[in-house]
Amino acid sequence: MSAVRPLRRGIQLLGSRSLAQTAPAVANGSSLVPRQFASPRGLRSPLAAAARPSPRTASLAANGGARYASSSSSGPVKQTQLYDLHVARGAKMVPFAGYFMPLQYPDLSHVESHKWTREKASLFDVSHMVQHQLSGPGAQELLMKVTPSSLDKLKDNQSTLSCLLEEATGGIIDDTVITRRSADTFYFVTNAGRRDEDLAFLEAEIDSYKNTHGADSLKWEILSDRALVALQGPLAAQVLQSHIHGSGPETDLSTLYFGNCRSLHLTLPNGSPTAHPLLISRTGYTGEDGFEISVPSAGHPELPAQVTELLLSNPDQVRLAGLAARDSLRLEAGMCLYGNDISTAQTPPAASLGWVVGKDRRDPTSPLSNFNGSPAILPQIASPAKTLSQRRVGFTVEKGSPAREGAVIVDLNDESRTPIGVVTSGLPSPSLDGTNIAMGYIKQGMHKKGTEVGVLVRNRLRKASVVGMPWVESKFYRG
Repeated sequence: MSAVRPLRRGIQLLGSRSLAQTAPAVANGSSLVPRQFASPRGLRSPLAAAARPSPRTASLAANGGARYASSSSSGPVKQTQLYDLHVARGAKMVPFAGYFMPLQYPDLSHVESHKWTREKASLFDVSHMVQHQLSGPGAQELLMKVTPSSLDKLKDNQSTLSCLLEEATGGIIDDTVITRRSADTFYFVTNAGRRDEDLAFLEAEIDSYKNTHGADSLKWEILSDRALVALQGPLAAQVLQSHIHGSGPETDLSTLYFGNCRSLHLTLPNGSPTAHPLLISRTGYTGEDGFEISVPSAGHPELPAQVTELLLSNPDQVRLAGLAARDSLRLEAGMCLYGNDISTAQTPPAASLGWVVGKDRRDPTSPLSNFNGSPAILPQIASPAKTLSQRRVGFTVEKGSPAREGAVIVDLNDESRTPIGVVTSGLPSPSLDGTNIAMGYIKQGMHKKGTEVGVLVRNRLRKASVVGMPWVESKFYRG
């Protein structure tokens, strides 16, 4: 993308987050999934940020030589509550995960927008993401069955990144952020491009639970009347603080730490508070300090636009940013895009996400280890060298054309160029002066830092090195 030509052919955008499986789902990591590595096109194009894995096929819209990922779901492309605002501000709109979403805006190029986020603050519309609320006496138990996280350890208004898992294989159905709102109420967000798969999965799991524990054990709501925006960057807290309504300890954002949330009002230009309190979570998908702000619009459809315009009121501090900057920011931060970097073909350990499995849930003799896919996942955590055939790692690639999604990785010492891995995301890093960075999967044993490998880029062998991630240090606010 960018200085480097924004969104070149092959880059898949994200918007809320597979290695789409082209071979049998080997979520247990027991196979290298050879058909995925057969050619650069061995991977099915993932959708995007909120994209979906295997079942999700990408429909691509050609525009200026770039390909933009969008949802494979049928039906008309939808609009978020902020669509008119984007159009009024001249956004380049593209189909993405079933919605028309802004790719970028006329005031900043992709690289400029990316750097603006790293230096000041950017506002992203992520209203296409699916917001859920699960409540009732069985909410925690159900979520601890379908995810591997220690949700019982969360305090009220505390969040964790997690994964929805297939029961049989432990494959990643979607990534999600889960927040405990109270003892028996959880708020969580899933990817727009996985909407159909996620809803079918959750409905089946919830219905099964209710059949055993009763209809009143769970209440599940899709919060379709809420917009969602993300304010990201080093000035995010300063900007948001200036608009918080009221006084008291709870209005002081310096005590709101990464992974926590609060319900607060903002002060509108006329001095009145917003019609509804906003759920403000200190989190994000850029590696910068920032917030995701859930805006209820029931009875007040103008509220999402009011909040957005308020946060944009000082253009020297905050600008709108689109999918192009969001994709390059998340890759520099080493964050996975569902549909490119994770899918049902990977378990959390195979995707280098073993840390989402709670430490107290790793003992196979403990009742807490009874979560979807645990028979496959727990041995991988205990003995990765024996159970995983591939690992997700980062790469830096020599100067020249960047290694994009689908580029085959080979052993430099093997003249036959037998595939040993595949790039799942890659681009020239705007923050690192165009250094080519990529992440992908590589054969077990070749995953260690410093290992030199080859990447086939446009049928030319390019040298690359395995490196640690992230490339740009995360700046999450922990107080």
